[in-house]
Amino acid sequence: MIDLIEGKKPETMSECAKNLLPVRDALHVLSGKWKLTIIVALFFGSKRFKEMEREITGITAKMLSQELKELEANELVKRTVYDTIPVSVEYELTEYGWTLKPVINALRDWGEAHRKRMIV
Repeated sequence: MIDLIEGKKPETMSECAKNLLPVRDALHVLSGKWKLTIIVALFFGSKRFKEMEREITGITAKMLSQELKELEANELVKRTVYDTIPVSVEYELTEYGWTLKPVINALRDWGEAHRKRMIV
């Protein structure tokens, strides 16, 4: 695998394509306005649906539900239904979801640096 961070140029187009494919796959799974925000919220612990809806400013219940279903389908979020009255549902990151922590931390660090650079 080519280390893109070192700035090495791929020798062929196919090498470039091999590096683009996993990036595209990752962006496909994490794309959209809300998925990363939901994941970050779950880094702070498991949450009920309404709790996330309150914490994530601007998201609608319909969009939150849709994004959680997609995150669950990609094995990043686990949904647990409790047999209570009324039924309560809690969401948490899976072990696989936690593997995104270094990616999220890198994005946060870059975002902080970018804000400092742009807000003079």
